[in-house]
Amino acid sequence: MTRRSPAIEDEVRALAPLDLAGLRAAWAEQGSPVPKLRSVDLLRLMLAWRIQAKALGALDAPTRKALARRKAGAVEGQSHGHGAVFRRVWQGRMIEAIVETNGFRFEGCLYRSLSAVAEAATGTRWNGPRFFGLRGDAMMRDKGDEAGP
Repeated sequence: MTRRSPAIEDEVRALAPLDLAGLRAAWAEQGSPVPKLRSVDLLRLMLAWRIQAKALGALDAPTRKALARRKAGAVEGQSHGHGAVFRRVWQGRMIEAIVETNGFRFEGCLYRSLSAVAEAATGTRWNGPRFFGLRGDAMMRDKGDEAGP
């Protein structure tokens, strides 16, 4: 059964116009250390949840246990499907990563993430999805040989 409270709804609604500084001040009023987040949207959502949990009760024990048992989200790139190939030319060399059920195959070895493939290929730590052009800066792909991780 869901309990509704106009007072709680008003308190959550009052978060909408707040900027980062305002959200941090509102968090501090809750009596705990302010997270070092810079995402206004995420901080607003977290604060709204805390307000509601404080008033209505947090997650029950079975729900907390079920969440703790869940695996982390899918590795970025896996959703493209088994057999998909990510390619990138880096310092004149073609880097290919093939999506498999348990990771990404590169030069005969299986890696857990695209970041691990990018590091194996370049010797430098990279954000793998960005390295293979799945997100971010399109200019990085055009200047890939000069760009850093």
